[in-house]
Amino acid sequence: MCQHETKSCGRCNTPFECKVGNVALCQCSGITFTDLEKQFIAGNYTDCLCRDCLLAIKKEFRHRPVQEKMDIMQALSKTR
Repeated sequence: MCQHETKSCGRCNTPFECKVGNVALCQCSGITFTDLEKQFIAGNYTDCLCRDCLLAIKKEFRHRPVQEKMDIMQALSKTR
């Protein structure tokens, strides 16, 4: 049986339905991230985020200067 759970986005607090039991139907399905984007999200949030925030983070991250991305990578590697 599919497991669905109502969650609140850790970034904007908007409620959404997480469909962890059927990821293909989940609101995050179809969004792809680079390894660095995944590390950034995992390093800053402890649970699922809503689709709007995931897309916003992806867009914001894409426009960051290269040096800032390198600084993020370095900071994340120190926390592991």
